[in-house]
Amino acid sequence: MGNLILCHDRHAAHPYEITRIHSRIFTIEELCYYLCNNLYLIDYTIMNVQLCEWLDEELGMDQLASELRDVLRLRGSVEKFVLTILKASRIYREPEMIRIQNVLEHLKNQKDIERQKYKGDNLLESGEVEEAILVYQAILNEEKDETVDEKFYGRIYAGLGAAYGRLFLYQESARMYDRAYQICGDKSLIKPYLYASYKYMSLEEYHILITKQEEYMEVNAQMRREIDEIKAGLPDETEPEYLETWKRQHRRSHS
Repeated sequence: MGNLILCHDRHAAHPYEITRIHSRIFTIEELCYYLCNNLYLIDYTIMNVQLCEWLDEELGMDQLASELRDVLRLRGSVEKFVLTILKASRIYREPEMIRIQNVLEHLKNQKDIERQKYKGDNLLESGEVEEAILVYQAILNEEKDETVDEKFYGRIYAGLGAAYGRLFLYQESARMYDRAYQICGDKSLIKPYLYASYKYMSLEEYHILITKQEEYMEVNAQMRREIDEIKAGLPDETEPEYLETWKRQHRRSHS
């Protein structure tokens, strides 16, 4: 989350309870903090008349409450409801508001499970790897959603593969990438799978693995050519640095 500007001193005598996470909030700052950290999961527990009444009666924000009631009356979007609150609070600077608006635009019309995946992807991209793993695992632990295709779950496994790879848990990473490939059939998943396998297997085990499928042999040969090309174009003293760059790029594959 971006910089928080404290500009309100009103504290509710009676908190607003967000039933979805069993959490109580007492101030507009706490409400905005919740919204910005849960853009992916906002639902009726926030977008309702009860919140309007709480803002009016407990925080004295009657103008904001009135605007939100209009959004509800006109069947406005969740995005409109959230942005109305954030703009009225005057807590966030313009760059952060633009980022929030972009996220909300992306999430528009997405299913709840798609929103959860988007949250995991963003956590992984921003370097919050452990948090991303928890989000991905939560999706897989839930009852299967028949409204998304099987490949959706394959992409979840690919995300886990990338996340475990960043934590140097290569055996887990390889297992996730293998599962993703079996589901999606996407050949681009073979490279990170083989890379993770190479990192934790013995040379003998890795050789046995790549001889199991012709595609594995082809991708392994391609990876070796890429390394050789990098080596051939660099002075000896800079090889380690560039090889590490190449490795990092492959660890980030399919994040």
